[in-house]
Amino acid sequence: MRTVLNILNFILGGFFTTLSWLFATLVSIVLIFTLPLTRSCWEITKLSLLPFGNEAVHVDVLRPDNKSHVMNTGGTFLNIFWLLLFGWWLCLAHISAGIVQCLTIIGIPVGIANFKIAAIALWPVGRRVVSVEEAQAAREANARRRY
Repeated sequence: MRTVLNILNFILGGFFTTLSWLFATLVSIVLIFTLPLTRSCWEITKLSLLPFGNEAVHVDVLRPDNKSHVMNTGGTFLNIFWLLLFGWWLCLAHISAGIVQCLTIIGIPVGIANFKIAAIALWPVGRRVVSVEEAQAAREANARRRY
């Protein structure tokens, strides 16, 4: 089912949102001062291409032993910078694609996935794209550690 939905996403506009993420990735590479944003850009490009079966998870959830307040503070500053340069127009691209996809009954699940990616597009630094199963396992491991 995931494969069918990913193909449907690609046909109904996922190709264009993925191209916009690739463009943002290339711009972040070319402008040397935005190089720290490139990893996050590339991670969400993968999610934009294959949203079903993958999930964007914060690195603190994946590796709670490596939490660092300094890195989280740096990530917050990078996210603010990201929002001003790239985040707002990528978010609008995903919202637009989601609205168009939801106009067709068959595209509603794909549109909902685009709305989720639109929220991630505003604040992507510190997220990694992993399989849904890996994300669930990380959350369960974190829940066991807390109790």
